[in-house]
Amino acid sequence: MRVMTWNLWWRFGPWEARQKAILGALREARPDVVGLQEVWAAGGENLAEWLAGELGMHWTWAPSGRPERWQRRIGGAPVDVGNAVLSRWPVVDRAVLPLPTPPDLDDGRLALHARLAAPGADIPFFTAHLTSLVHASAVRQAQVEALATFVSQHRSDTAFPPVVTGDFNAWPDSDEIRAFGGYKTAPTTPGQVFIDAWEYAAPDTPSATWDPTNPYVAATHSPPARIDYIHVAPPGPNGLGHVRTIQRACHGPVEGVWPSDHAAVVADLAGGELA
Repeated sequence: MRVMTWNLWWRFGPWEARQKAILGALREARPDVVGLQEVWAAGGENLAEWLAGELGMHWTWAPSGRPERWQRRIGGAPVDVGNAVLSRWPVVDRAVLPLPTPPDLDDGRLALHARLAAPGADIPFFTAHLTSLVHASAVRQAQVEALATFVSQHRSDTAFPPVVTGDFNAWPDSDEIRAFGGYKTAPTTPGQVFIDAWEYAAPDTPSATWDPTNPYVAATHSPPARIDYIHVAPPGPNGLGHVRTIQRACHGPVEGVWPSDHAAVVADLAGGELA
């Protein structure tokens, strides 16, 4: 099973050209399940719905409750922003968690759960978008604690381990990533562990998903960092959900257009009877 996470950079930059490039990049990556962040909807159109239709996938999405804070950044246009899941298999249940944020920083970040009816075992899949302020590690720590509780409430009655994707806006050695993982420090939810899938990558594999080789990132004068993640709980029976491969994807232009300011992450997981 191929899992992917990708932040699509909402309606920033040359978004109409980027929309086509996003579709081209997804076709090349061929994921079975995708967690998306910064997905737009406006005027009866939804980027996730359009992508799902073009790719022949199922979809669900959850809008931010505070889109006005985003809209001010593009001149006030009435465009919604949110998280989405695209899936090869039907979405049979869903839930949304608004992530805790102080009122002065709240721009409606959230986590979306989609339970996927894959052959052999349902997949408890999640995608999240944490606050992006560099100094807000304490906020992200509260958000991963809430996210871990959210996962624990929706992971049961299936042999497939939970898969948690998203833009965590945090470096791998940060307190929030270590706490969410729960294997380099005490877990936020007792007994619940999530392995950063990148632990299975070759040490010299390029890993930055926020990379100044991307012109959108270069304009921010930021250092390279890996801030997008696929987390997987320990494998189920016979290695179900085990990480087989992990790599960066969608990290270059498509027909001359960079699809997003983020690169994607793609992991191949052991799928048992999934077909």
